[in-house]
This record gives sequence, structure tokens and C-alpha cells, in this order.
Amino acid sequence: MKRNLNILFAASEVFPFSKTGGLADIAGSLPKEIAKQENITVITPLYSSVNLANYHTMNLGKRKIKMGELSTQVSYIGYSSDNVNYVFVDHHFYQRDALYGYMDDNERFMLFNFSILEYIELSKTKFDIIHINDWQAGLVPYLLNTTYRLNPLYTNIKTILSIHNLQYQGAFSIDTYKLLNLPFDYNYIHFNNFNFLKSAILSVDYITTVSETYKNEIQTEYFGQTLDGSLKDRCNDLYGILNGIDDEVYNPETDIHIPFKYNEKRFVSGKKENKQLLLKQLGLDQLVNIPLVCYIGRMVSQKGIDLMMATLEEAITATNANFVFLGSGEEKYENFFRDLALKYPNRVYTYIGFSNSLAHKLYAASDLLMMPSQFEPCGLSQMIAMRYGTLPVVRETGGLKDTVIPYNKYTNEGNGFSFANYNAHEFKDTLIMAVNLYINNQYVFRILQTHAMNQDFSLTDMGNKYLNLYKNIMNK
Repeated sequence: MKRNLNILFAASEVFPFSKTGGLADIAGSLPKEIAKQENITVITPLYSSVNLANYHTMNLGKRKIKMGELSTQVSYIGYSSDNVNYVFVDHHFYQRDALYGYMDDNERFMLFNFSILEYIELSKTKFDIIHINDWQAGLVPYLLNTTYRLNPLYTNIKTILSIHNLQYQGAFSIDTYKLLNLPFDYNYIHFNNFNFLKSAILSVDYITTVSETYKNEIQTEYFGQTLDGSLKDRCNDLYGILNGIDDEVYNPETDIHIPFKYNEKRFVSGKKENKQLLLKQLGLDQLVNIPLVCYIGRMVSQKGIDLMMATLEEAITATNANFVFLGSGEEKYENFFRDLALKYPNRVYTYIGFSNSLAHKLYAASDLLMMPSQFEPCGLSQMIAMRYGTLPVVRETGGLKDTVIPYNKYTNEGNGFSFANYNAHEFKDTLIMAVNLYINNQYVFRILQTHAMNQDFSLTDMGNKYLNLYKNIMNK
């Protein structure tokens, strides 16, 4: 009888417990897919924002950890759901207002790395694979190879790194190495900094990233964030696996956040009813026959906000569309969207922050979603939007290129609209073309909406690809 694999899945944020971005969504959904066939434990920090009061948790024990001159103790709290075991690392390092962004993040996440490996000894579980995500767990393979392998529990463990965004690398002062309790080593040094992610790239068995195009892009100088050389050296062990979305969470037929349900066979009236109500609630022009255009995401340069700043006012005055912006980020971008709403109060609504309920309502009510990203490892918003019949307007990069088929005016093929270069005029022209298609040719626009709603971006495909990778790594 085949023995199930034991997988330890390490992530610094896991939905629904903690979230700043797409990593949390995947760390929340992928283990549930894996758990249908293999044994999986998710380990993550217990932040002050995590409320476990309504969960049936148990104390799993404590471990003492020494990092350089720091000697401390972490506690482990367990919880199980959907055949997934969750382990929360409890320490005062994580009792902060935010998940990241502190001067001692090197210590905070060094502790997380040690805690991941110490949990194995505490639980006495013979794990087959440790699957780490991004820089926050990036030292696990290095510590495993240099410190823990002699223990029989650790001897045969394989490791996988998933890179969700290469821009974030965990680069700190070179003195960080003293926390390792090991002699100095160049395996984690990059441009005279201690670099968590470089250490992982050099130390793991396999590396994945979140789309096929992004896998190829990060091996080039333009997208490689100075780590393209290290990634090219590992090209034979580098895989692109497209993220998926949870069909149960993002389903217009059952979505608890939207007042009017619909599906791909009867979406026209459903979207219009949702739009009419949302426009009324937001105080915008209540004309359902003009397009509603939205942006949902972080307000940072990566997302192409600079292109919006250069052209959106022109697009607003050149069309009769309504615009809604939802997100937060850099102050200059937040202020830009606030100012647009003040200048065009009947046409533009801005929500700074994040509202999950409003996000769902926007996906259901909108006709177009803007994602003119400078780079985009995968992107989930464009997939979610298509699930709701909202057509994405994207730049052809990373996962956006892999998921959005551009409208072809000769064949009516496509599920969205795209442009090639990171150029404000290309973005504006593509956006206005999409708005005009909605206004002038509803028949074709609905064909594209039908194509979009019939796309399969389910977790099942993503889960199967990771399961195959797990099996390959065990045979390596």
C-alpha cells in the first residue's frame, strides 16, 4: 500500500488567518488541494491580527531557539481543518501592528526559519518535503543542509521554493549571518547584503514560480531583480506553475457578498442589477448602459499606477465610463486616486484600504478591470474578474500574458484586452478601445464575457501540477 507523503508547507501569511497579498491566497488554497491526496501541515507565524478564538486549537509544545546572542522560546499552536494541519508559531516578535516592515525583520524571520525546522523535532514527524514560500522562509534549506541533516528525522527531506514575487528578497545587513550560529559563508551574500532568497535559490532541490512566462522572465536582466544569474544556473530545476483561484470563494452563482447571483448562461441581467445597486451605494451616475471600470489591488509602481496617473484623467474625459479604485499603498498613488474622486464625484469613487465585500461586489458589477502591470508574476485579480464576466485590460507580462487572450476584432476571439509595452499611450488606447467596444457593440462584448467566464483557472490543475512535482522530487 502506497504511503502518503508528509509535506511541511511554510508561508509567512495564510488566508484566512493573515494576508497582505497573493501569497496568502495560495497558501490558504493550495494545501487544501494537496490534502485530497497527501498529508500536509501548514506552518506560519501567529500575528497579533490572527484571532483563533473561534477555532478549536491545541497547544503543541515549545522549543528553545538560539540565534547568535539571542536565546528565546517559541510556542506552537495547532488547528486542523479540511484535512490540513495548521501550526502557528507564537512569539512576541509577531505581536506587531503589521506583518512586515520592521527594522528587525531579519531577526523576526530568522526565528521563523529556525521554528519551522525545530517543529519537526517537536512533532517527531518524518516529513518528506518542506515547501517554502518566498524569502521569509528562505533560509530553511540552508539551515537544513548545514545544521540539521545529521538527525535521522531530517536526513532525507527534500525542499521546494516557490517564488511569488522576486522583487522581495529579504536583503539585510551582512551582520545578519551571526544569527545562524555558523561560520561566514558566501551562499547567502548578494551585493554585500545578507539575502534570504538567494540562499534559498542556491540551496533547494526544486524552484517554482507562479506562471510559465514569469519563469522565463526572471532569468533575464530586466525582470531578474539582480538574481537572474543565480536562477539561470538553476534553470533545469525551475518550473512555472500557474496559480489558481478558489471556485467556491469566487463564484457569482453562490457568492455571499453579491446581492444578485448569476452564471455564465445568464450573466447580462445579473451584472446589470449588481452594477445598478453598487452605483447607487457609491453615489455614482446610475447609468447601467455605460461601462463600470475598476482597479482592485495594491497602489504601488509594480501595478502600473504610473501609467494610470499619466492617462486616466484623459480616459475619464474621453469616455462616459464610471471608475472605482480599491486598494492602498504608496501615499502619492493614494492621493492621486483621492483627488480623482474629488474632481469627478459623480464618475469616480475611491476606497483607500481593503474591503473584501466591496472587492466581490466590484468583480460582479464591473465591466472592465485594469491591470497595466510593470511586471506581474501571476496575478489573481484578472482570473477572478473573468470568473465574474469582467474583462481585464492588462499588459502582456508574466501571468497576465499566460491568462488573458487579447480581443481579436476579426474573429471575435479573446477574453480580455492587452497591450505589449509599458507605455502610457498604449494603455490609454487599449482602455478606451475596450470602453468603446462595450458602448458600441454589446453583442461582441458579451461574446468575450462568455469566453472569460468559461475559462478554467481552478485550483485542481495547480494542485495536480504540484502533486506531480512532489512525486518527481521524491524520485530525484
